[in-house]
Parts: sequence; structure tokens; C-alpha cells
Amino acid sequence: MPDAAIETFENPAPGRDYEIVIRCPEFTSVCPKTGLPDFGEIRITYIPDERCLELKALKMYLIGFRNRGVFYERATNEILDALVAACRPRRMTVTGDFSVRGGMTTQVTAAYARS
Repeated sequence: MPDAAIETFENPAPGRDYEIVIRCPEFTSVCPKTGLPDFGEIRITYIPDERCLELKALKMYLIGFRNRGVFYERATNEILDALVAACRPRRMTVTGDFSVRGGMTTQVTAAYARS
């Protein structure tokens, strides 16, 4: 797991459902099979509850994947799990939209909804 802590701050409007969309269009990791770099975009969409994600800390967390060998599916699900644990949102979706590799693209979507 990347070393950077995911920081949060108090939601300024906890009584209202509103959506926050965060895009990281320069996400990078490493293919665990070939060691070649992988590029993509991570999109985070969530409805906060008591806490919101702090963007600089989130950026540092995502940079932690840069030199890590990880499959797209694991990265996307791991990011969702870490963000849910950090801010405990009402709902959250993380989509990894990965660039062309070998003539194919991959998009992985992982979702969380509080029961």
C-alpha cells in the first residue's frame, strides 16, 4: 500500500447529499508482468458524509503507485478501499480508465454504498 496518509477535513454541508468528482488524469503504475509503465486516469466520485478528502494528500497517495507493480483491477479496488476507510462516504465510485496497451484499453470501476 502506498505510504502517504490520506487526510480528510470536515464536510461543510453534512446535512446535504452532494457529489464530489476528482480526476487524476496522470495516474501511473507499473505492469507486474513486464515491468513497463502503465498510464491512466483515476476518477473518484463520492457523496461525503462527515469527512471530505484533502486533495494534496490524495495526490501524494496516488503518486505512491508510480513505481509499484500492480494490476489495474487491484489498483482500482485498493484505492476505493483506502478512500472509503479514510472518509467513510455515503457512496463512492472509483474508475480506473487505463491507456492503450497492446491495442487494448481497460476500464475498471469499483463502487461502495453504505448499507
